[in-house]
Amino acid sequence: MATDSYDVAVREIRDEFGPRVKIERVSGDLGRITESGPPIEELAAACGDGRIMFIRHLTAELASFPVSEVPPPHELTELILAELPRHPQALAVQTWTDGPSSGGSYYHLLADGLVARGIEVSRAGQEVVVSCFASKKNVLIGLNRLEHSLSDWPGGRMRLARSDERVSRSEFKLEEAIQTFDLRLPDGGKALDLGASPGGWTRILRQHGQEVWSVDPGELDRRVAADRGVHHVATTAGEFFRRNQVRFDVVVNDMRMDQVLSARVMVDAVPHLRSGALAIVTLKGGGRNPLDAARRGLDVLRKQYDVLTARQLHHNRNELTVVARAR
Repeated sequence: MATDSYDVAVREIRDEFGPRVKIERVSGDLGRITESGPPIEELAAACGDGRIMFIRHLTAELASFPVSEVPPPHELTELILAELPRHPQALAVQTWTDGPSSGGSYYHLLADGLVARGIEVSRAGQEVVVSCFASKKNVLIGLNRLEHSLSDWPGGRMRLARSDERVSRSEFKLEEAIQTFDLRLPDGGKALDLGASPGGWTRILRQHGQEVWSVDPGELDRRVAADRGVHHVATTAGEFFRRNQVRFDVVVNDMRMDQVLSARVMVDAVPHLRSGALAIVTLKGGGRNPLDAARRGLDVLRKQYDVLTARQLHHNRNELTVVARAR
């Protein structure tokens, strides 16, 4: 989870699975369930459907070693293979640390042993994932099915390429949501981007083949505004709704406002959406009680939407990304 979200994530787990679940903090953004916890399949399901929102990566721990006592590659390989029902053809190996390093030396340590046993190794894209977290004192080895990991990135830390075409950092949030939740935008769809300025989310929607109505009193980046598939409506969401006659297949909202107010804007958008329209909204958080505030926002959304999932993604800061379908 995000470092600032550790206590919130612990509360979510205990709210869902009972107060007897024991959790210890391993590092700034890593916790370990040590007693009375659910099977990882149940925990992953709770994270997948939004009952637990502040966890972004899971693995099942196999072993933990002091840094000076990490076994050689062949022993680590035997440890991993002993947990699998059959000899795998391929595995993903994902490493991360609690510092700036990616843990590359441990990636090669694990990969060398697995390749020596005839196993193809990659960093992602496999059904089973070997995880390795390294702190200054300890190294943890985990093994999990990708479907229960929540993210196909080490520790849930998705890394997206920076480029000159990007309009704003906020683009990463929408890109991560589309990839993480495997979202499919309708071919040739019409999309509504609320609070669009300077146009980062509009640009991503255009990359996914959407004709976009970008609603914001502020200006769009000139490159986005020049796109013939973008209609900039320089007004507020409320004024736009009073005049609009278009029906949309997708609505997105990254507006900087209170969770409940942002959710209400999404509810106001429903008469302008097709049934089953895809909705993606970031509910801004922070404050003393971000969990309860997020739940209030979700309660408002559920009046008109079926909430599919909600999660604090890597590129979110003090906010959650919610994916829903309009009724």
